[in-house]
Amino acid sequence: MTKLVGRTTVMPRVRISDVAIWFKHVESPELRRRLLALGEEEPIHLETDGVIGRWVRMKTGRDGRPTDAIRPEGGMKDLWANWYKTRRGEEIVLREVLLTDVEFAKPSMQFPEWASQEDEEAFRAL
Repeated sequence: MTKLVGRTTVMPRVRISDVAIWFKHVESPELRRRLLALGEEEPIHLETDGVIGRWVRMKTGRDGRPTDAIRPEGGMKDLWANWYKTRRGEEIVLREVLLTDVEFAKPSMQFPEWASQEDEEAFRAL
């Protein structure tokens, strides 16, 4: 989804303008199509301004029309809320990130402070 324009790489961008990201505000047509293809409550991992977080497609409205937006989940929810308060109106880089289940299973990925030899030995002793 990164484009090469001349000799410059152009990353997809979005403006921080709401507590959710509305698809119509996503600059990249490829990413916008990917988001539109998500099912209701289906997750996607996005890198927003260098931070990887989990987002989910919002539920269909009461009138039966799909809501063309994603909302942040987990730690991304707090971070995005803070950015909305402090960085509203800024344009940031937005791109999809593919993660594997193996990456989530690694304690060192979740808790880098546990990645010491002493912790490995203590865990094996349990």
